[in-house]
Order: sequence, then structure tokens, then C-alpha cells
Amino acid sequence: MVFDLDMIKKHYAALPGRIAKARKVVNKPLTLSEKILYAHLHAEQKLENFARGKSYVDFAPDRVAMQDATAQMALLQFMSAGRAKVAVPSTVHCDHLIVAKVGAKDDLIVANSESKEVFDFLSSVSNKYGIGFWRPGAGIIHQVVLENYAFPGGMMIGTDSHTVNAGGLGMVAIGVGGADAVDVMSNIPWELKFPKLIGVKLTGKLNGWASPKDVILKVAGILTVKGGTGAIVEYFGEGATSMSCTGKGTICNMGAEIGATTSTFGYDSSMERYLNATGRAEVAKMANKIKEHLTADPEVYQNPKNYFDQVIEINLSELEPHLNGPFTPDLATPISKMREEAAKNGWPMKVEVGLIGSCTNSSYEDISRAASLARQVAAKGLKTKAMFTINPGSEQIRYTIERDGFIDTFNKIGAKVFANACGPCIGMWARVGAERKERNTIVHSFNRNFQSRNDGNPNTCAFVGSPELVTALAVAGDLGFNPITDTLTNEQGQQVKLEPPVGDELPKKGFEVKDAGYFAPAKDGSKVEVKVDPNSDRLQLLEPFKPWEGKDLARLRLLIKAKGKCTTDHISMAGKWLKYRGHLDNISNNLLIGATNYFNEAINSVRNGLTGQYDEVPKVQRAYKAAGIGSIVVGDENYGEGSSREHAAMEPRHLGVRAILVKSFARIHETNLKKQGMLALTFADKTDYDKIREDDIFDITGLMTFAPEKQLTVVIHHSDGKIEKIQVNHTYNKNQIEWFKAGSALNAMGKSKPKPSISKPQAKSKPVKKTVKKAATKKVVKKKAVKKTVKKAAKKVAKKALKKTAKKAAKKKSKR
Repeated sequence: MVFDLDMIKKHYAALPGRIAKARKVVNKPLTLSEKILYAHLHAEQKLENFARGKSYVDFAPDRVAMQDATAQMALLQFMSAGRAKVAVPSTVHCDHLIVAKVGAKDDLIVANSESKEVFDFLSSVSNKYGIGFWRPGAGIIHQVVLENYAFPGGMMIGTDSHTVNAGGLGMVAIGVGGADAVDVMSNIPWELKFPKLIGVKLTGKLNGWASPKDVILKVAGILTVKGGTGAIVEYFGEGATSMSCTGKGTICNMGAEIGATTSTFGYDSSMERYLNATGRAEVAKMANKIKEHLTADPEVYQNPKNYFDQVIEINLSELEPHLNGPFTPDLATPISKMREEAAKNGWPMKVEVGLIGSCTNSSYEDISRAASLARQVAAKGLKTKAMFTINPGSEQIRYTIERDGFIDTFNKIGAKVFANACGPCIGMWARVGAERKERNTIVHSFNRNFQSRNDGNPNTCAFVGSPELVTALAVAGDLGFNPITDTLTNEQGQQVKLEPPVGDELPKKGFEVKDAGYFAPAKDGSKVEVKVDPNSDRLQLLEPFKPWEGKDLARLRLLIKAKGKCTTDHISMAGKWLKYRGHLDNISNNLLIGATNYFNEAINSVRNGLTGQYDEVPKVQRAYKAAGIGSIVVGDENYGEGSSREHAAMEPRHLGVRAILVKSFARIHETNLKKQGMLALTFADKTDYDKIREDDIFDITGLMTFAPEKQLTVVIHHSDGKIEKIQVNHTYNKNQIEWFKAGSALNAMGKSKPKPSISKPQAKSKPVKKTVKKAATKKVVKKKAVKKTVKKAAKKVAKKALKKTAKKAAKKKSKR
């Protein structure tokens, strides 16, 4: 089955013409990223030569993807938008709410019981509004999207930061918050600052132990976690075309860890092979006919420095396997240097657990290469020293690797196969002993390794590597083991060496699955009822946030001055808190509980300005809210790095925080704050961060003349009576300022919705009757009330007035 084939046909038919128009306006050869962006301008967006990193542009993405944790809030917002059906193809994937504990079968049974209320809600909302639904166990959202929905030259947004995975199939796929998804699903222009462009030229060819994962681990080391902010990373060169489609997906997936808007590759034969293997030969045929439009113009790759803002070159033939971490995905260490670095930094050398899979590395190729190493364990008389686990990416992958004997191979070395879900990658891992908070080392093929992320233990040192390297380290049980040069002692006391991994890009027998886990929505969902129990602790209907009061903000308390890295994991933790993703008040009890307080170096401990006592962050903020006092959060560099988690923006808004003031923001989080009506501000002078004291009180002035590129002023009242004024910057445009004034983007959407004029429906002409009837069907007014008003009005007017009103109404309707 090919999903959305008509949509893809339509897009491909229009693509050459759109690119030709864009090239004429830009007046230069175009990168692939530019082709896709210009081809997806919203109908209301004027075509012009947009300034990279400056111009706000309205786009019309082809589709939306949501995972079960973020879909709850996204769909609760969509329900408030008053739309009858989604405007673009959209899907929900249940992959986050399954705890990895015993094994796939048992864990799935528990999840379906514990989260039944949420799954039923998501299923019914999907059924009602025309959204495809992938049930629990069907697979991880990004692997399922790559197998079924991604297509070269397309544009997609998703409520998960790793939506960028689809770049492996030549898309521009961007992670967003739920409010952005609501815009697209509601057929409202989706706004994005036109990205800068980073080109990565890959020469040579991967060999031996090196894998696509090592490419992005190397790039992360070069660019750091904020080096890709506001940019699209476009990969090209002989090295790019030599690797598999799913390998490209791995690279794009972890582009989220460098802050990139997204990453992508030009269409090539590996993508064609993947489309054919996953049952989408029709898409491949269409793509082949316009393939020159699905990659950059030749001049771009010939002279990349003339067309990209930054160019990086990596020789794959010389690339060494890397391990990145701990506690940050950009601390890149070649495996040959790991023993030295570990000794220098005091990282525990014993590897306790090796975990492979996740949305980043769960393809058939990944699993087959890891399985080739697992087969060597028995053949060479070895035993796996560390616990070893696998999370298949989809039911199609799981079924196929079971058919081909890989799961049996893993079972023989004592591996545990978890459900086709995120599991340990996002903290949904019931790890035995984690509660003891002992310092230890784990290695995994996931994408993130922030403190406490995987198992809730802040002392777990997590390192990111390829599936094959993780497997080797699990066998050795030694963080410093270099499989390229080192040997292992087997059960017979012999020194043996692991051979380099081998595997198949695609299954020789083809992919196979009995039940992929997909449910199509009802053709007419108008009669589907969505119920939310008012007493539920998992789901809560949303109340609109209050609009701006129309005056400057005064007497704000400092909630926390966060020190160092403060990711969305620190602002709104995952793990056990995922169960409350559909209940804003309950999940707000995790607000900033992972952030480090600058003043006492403690986590989840801040001073209550009303009592002078230290308490948990959410409790202090709730005390301020109860007292009618607003507050401010102060942060460091790249605040909000990590997940697209809009709860990290909604929670402070819900509890009464009025502004976030930081040195710099991560892209998605800054947008999410704006969408929820928050003030997202940055220090004009970053050293002003040092002026903030624990007992300060703040005013924010200049809001009466809030305008794009115009600074605001923060007045700091110190407890010693001293007053300091500092200038702060923002990136709000006119439209985003309206979000702030309205209280949120959703509120602004409601204000801008056209309201049929039915207060004077005197005329009985056909246009007026039709307008009234249309308004009534939309439940703007009740049908009986309309009839009564029409009848009463008709008696009070003369024929001339009726004709005049009818003429006006008809003219007004034609304008709409």
C-alpha cells in the first residue's frame, strides 16, 4: 500500500515549475534544501529572494506526524481550533508510553492496560479528524515514517525533534511543537525563519568498523550542540551516495543534536532501492523522472563554498568509530582515544549495559551488522560481559529479523528484546538498581545522553555509538576496548579478535509483516465521539491562556537562575512523567526539576521569595501563582536544547511564569515559548546574566510599544535598594507579537477566524440564505435562533432594504 499517492503525484507534477520560478527570482543555482523550501511556499506567501537566517517565511508542509506523548497536547489544541478534519495527511504513532522492563510481549500488555485511556483517546480523536493511527507496538514513529510516508522532495513537520530522520529519504522534515502542528493541520500558513545552509561534503567510502553513525558523531564534535542552530545541513559527495538510505536517516536523525533545523540528502539509487523494498515502487518511478529536481543544481556541489554558509569535509575512508559523551552528545571521542580520555575524566571503565535500536539505529542493516558480531560470540568461545538489549524500530523490522534468525542469534548471547518502541532512549526503562544512583557506564546507539535521561540516575555515564560498536563493547564489558586493534580472552583462555561487522542493506528475501499495526480513520468522523473524563489524571481539556493585560510587567519574582546546560529534559522530564503528557496541571509538577540552581548548585531546590525557605521548583511557582505574583526564569546558553517537547513551554505558562530570559535559545524551544504567549528574551549583553541575584524583583518595560527588532528593558530591583536596567533582545515578528498579546497562538487563531455576519439576515435571497445555513451548520448559532431572527428581521424591512442587504451579502460572500 502506498499512502497519499495522489498528493505525491500532484506535488511532483508541480515541482519543476515551482523550482524554475524560484531559480529565476533567486537568480543563482539552488541547493536541494532551497528547492524543497521554495517549492513549499504557502499560497499566500510572496515569492522573493529570502534572506537566510532573517526572513520569516510561510510554508505549506505536505504532512504532519505525531507520537503519542506529544500528540495528546497537540490534538487537545486541535480540538479547540474548531476544525472538522485535518487539512493535510497526518498520523499518530504510539511509541513513547511503553516501559521497557521484562520483554516485548509482557511490556506491551502492561502498557495497553496502564495507558488504555490515553490510547483510546488518541484512537478516537484520530478516527474523528481523519488521522492515521499506528497502535502501540507498531513501531517507533521515525522508522515507521521512513518505511511508509517519507518521499524525496517532500516537506513534513512532526511533534518530535527527531522528525528530521526523514531527511534520509530526501525530505525537509522538521521537528516542531504541537501548536505548529495545529497550524498545518488547520490549513494555516506555517511560519519558519528561512534557514541558513551548512554543506557537508563526504568523500571516500565507509569501511571496516566505521558506520553512518560515526559520520554524525564526528559532525557533532565539530559543530557542537548549537552549531547547527537555524540551519539545514545538506550532505553530498561520493561518500553520501555510497551509503544506504537508512544510514542517511541515522545521520539526519542525530542532526537534532547539533541544533539543526533539519538535515537532508539528494535523491540517489539507495533511496530508489529503499522505496522499492518498502512497497513504493510507484513513488520511485515518479522520482526517477524528475530526479534532477530532487538534488542540488550541479554547480552547487562543484563549488559548495559559493552556495553554503559553511562547508565541512569528511573523508569516510579515514573515519574512525566514535563514542560521544557522557552527558552531552557532542563530546566526540575516537575509539582509539577512549581509554585515555576515560582515565583522564574518571569515567567508569566497566560497561554495565549495551543497548541498540531506537529511532536512530533500528534498520535492517543496523540489526544485521550487530547480529554478525553476536554470532562471533559463540563461535569464538566468548561470553557477553554486559547486559545487552534491542529495541526494533517497527513491527516490519521485528518480523523480518525474526524470520531471518537475528532474534534467535541475540537470544543465544543472553540479549533481551524489548518492544518496538522508544523505551530506554527516552527514559522509559525500568532499570533495576537505578534508584541507588550509583556511578556507572552504559553505551547505546540512541541519540541523546543527557544527565538522567535513560534511567533516571544522574550518575549514569551514557555514551552514544553505532550498533556494531555498542555490541562489541557489551561483549567486552570494557569502555576502552578498541575492536580494531584489541583482542579478548575467551572461555578457554585464548586471545581472540572480533572480525569487522557485515550486514545487508536490505533483506534478501524482502520485508515481511503480518500485521503492521495501522488503522485508517473513518471517512466521515462527524459522528465519532471523543470523551475526556473530567476526573482523569491522564487527560485534561485545555483552558485558553489569559491574554496580555495591556501593560508592562511589574514585580516579577525570580523562580530560578539555571546554571549550565538546561535542556527540555531538565525543564520537563520524560520517563515516569510521560504518563501526564495529556494533563497540563499534573505534568506541571515536573517543571524545571532537573535544572541546576546557580545559587546553591542544587537540583530542584530554589528559594521561595515569600517565605525565604528553599523548596522544590514547582511548589515555589505554585505559591507565586496562588499569590497572584508573576515570575521570571533566567538561563544560560542554548536554553531548551533537545526535544521538541512543548510541555517545557506550556508548563511555566500554566503556572504563571511570564518571561524566560537567557543567553541564547535552542530554535524549537524559542518557537514553542512564543506559541504559548510567553516572553522569550535574550540578554543584549550576556555578562548581564551575572547581575541576577537570588532575591531580585523584576519589571519588564517597553511592552506598550512592543515591536520587531526593538529592545525591551528589564529593571532589576536588588534587595539592597539598588536598581539596574539592562537591555534585552527578542526575535518576535509582528505576527508573533500578536500571539503574545492574545495570550497564545491558539487564541490568536480563534480571534482571526472569520465570523459570519448573521445579526442582520433580513434578506431572503439565495446568497443570504446560503450564508446563514452555512453558519448554522458550523454551530456558530443554533438553527432555530437563525430562523427566528430571519423571520423577525424580514417583517421589519421593506423590499428595497431586502434587495440592498442581499446584494451586500452576496458581494461579501464572493470576497471570502
